[in-house]
Amino acid sequence: MRRVYLDHSATTPVDVEVATLMMTYYTEKYGNPSSVHSFGREAKQALEEARKQVAELIGATPSEVTFTSGGTEADNLAIIGTAEALRKKGKHIITSSIEHHAVLETCEYLEKNGLDLTVIPVDEEGILSVEDVRKAIRPDTILISVMHANNEVGSIQPIAEIGKLAKEHGITFHVDAVQSLGKIPIDVNEMNVDLLTVSSHKIYGPKGVGALYVRKGVRVVPLVHGGGQEKKRRSGTENTPGIIGFGKACQLAGQRMAEDAEHHTKLRDKLINGILQSIDHVKVNGPMGDKRLPNNVNVSIRFVEGESLLLSLDMLGISASSGSACTSGSLDPSHVLLAMGLVHEIAHGSLRFTLGRQNTEEEIDYVLEQLPKIVERLRMMSPLYDQVMHIKEAQ
Repeated sequence: MRRVYLDHSATTPVDVEVATLMMTYYTEKYGNPSSVHSFGREAKQALEEARKQVAELIGATPSEVTFTSGGTEADNLAIIGTAEALRKKGKHIITSSIEHHAVLETCEYLEKNGLDLTVIPVDEEGILSVEDVRKAIRPDTILISVMHANNEVGSIQPIAEIGKLAKEHGITFHVDAVQSLGKIPIDVNEMNVDLLTVSSHKIYGPKGVGALYVRKGVRVVPLVHGGGQEKKRRSGTENTPGIIGFGKACQLAGQRMAEDAEHHTKLRDKLINGILQSIDHVKVNGPMGDKRLPNNVNVSIRFVEGESLLLSLDMLGISASSGSACTSGSLDPSHVLLAMGLVHEIAHGSLRFTLGRQNTEEEIDYVLEQLPKIVERLRMMSPLYDQVMHIKEAQ
């Protein structure tokens, strides 16, 4: 059976160059980077090279990069670590209604423990208003946390403007850049970012590795205590092969970003236009053009359930999703789509296709050939769609 993978926002395959390099540090250069002997020094040198590669992709210095187990831990370290470091200064946090659960649930945890939380709404395209952020700022605001690009609908936020606002008010600014890393340019200085979360497995690196950029002079209280690794910000023996793989993936992403963006945009627009032309009662969720990640397609197809669409596509070898992979087991509609104003009925019929380097036009043609047939079959079983067709016929 033909297999088409269109769920690259959930995870990506590990690049062959990355996997080959990692294997060396599993089987030959396996020293602990904290050891003083030659095996340890060899591992330490490679780890620091990876730190440099991650830093270069985001416009940081290597000393500002702290390695973690992934994006979720980095988000927790940024948010809880800042709240702990600044609790004598204030107790108010600002975030947006479309953040990943790693941010939203961490902020809600702090709210349950005495902090004040303001959740800013977004518009129908899933974009935050800088003015709304300005209005939400209080004298005791200590942290603003806003994602760079949304994982479900691909909306890119006005990070530089929000960062400037935070800087003017002396507020720590955290950005979750897990989905944008390697897809669109990031410069932590131009964007006025104090803390930035990134993850390896979204950019053809291994799972279980992430990093938190911490601007020089910004303090976060560690969540993990022990041996004092990572400049005492994150104790525990580093996942050296994974970190080295992450560094290599960052290097490759920087080299290929322009080429990838052009490729993804071409396929993205072909898929969106093809769906709109071949299926009626479809809504594209999120912005169009350069306000959207190059590889993101999210549509709501009325009168069908998203779960049924996913299962039907999977039977034909097409892998997609209905939103974040972290909540794919939930029967509730996407909190992102609801925050953008979609009603439950339409939000339940959402599909997310996210493109990668290996995808081809032929694969998009295959999806456009099969999806309309699936929708037609499922709608034949929908009493709501039957009512709509009868009303149209009567008119």
